[in-house]
Amino acid sequence: MSFPVAVLASGRGSNLAALIDARDAGTLPITLTLVASDKADAPALRNAEAQGIPTFALDPKTFASRREFDEALFANVAASGARLVVLAGYMRILDAAVTAQWQGRMINIHPSLLPKYRGLHTHRRVLKAGDLEHGASVHFVSAELDGGPVIAQARIDIHPGDNEDALAARLLSREHRLLVAC
Repeated sequence: MSFPVAVLASGRGSNLAALIDARDAGTLPITLTLVASDKADAPALRNAEAQGIPTFALDPKTFASRREFDEALFANVAASGARLVVLAGYMRILDAAVTAQWQGRMINIHPSLLPKYRGLHTHRRVLKAGDLEHGASVHFVSAELDGGPVIAQARIDIHPGDNEDALAARLLSREHRLLVAC
């Protein structure tokens, strides 16, 4: 029995690729019902199409408000039959009414040890703060940006001489394993 999951992604889709790989290996019993994006040119969509996964993209600029965009997007998510939504590099803040409808059924992967460093540029911010460790969190999505309850975290040490790119690259494989585990 596989569980129906929709994925939202705005970029390259490396976390989506980790979910696909785990599904194909038989270690994650999911059916990817839809990969949706706010960017028609997102590489994640091309990856999903190559895997035979239905895709959908909407341009937020064609909607009068965030809420109207989110309602249209999530109408498609619901129509896909998904019972869980995974935000995997989805770079838009969601309307509170939408998150309320999916409460407990929508998770996000975020590259920081929440509640630290919500939002963007987490690698830069952790280095600037002089922290000794960094990591990733999977959390339930709420109306508060990166503020829902944390499900699990993965931690890595910060090495002397680390820069943003090195830190991000070292964390990425841990993010992939964490998201699949959750």
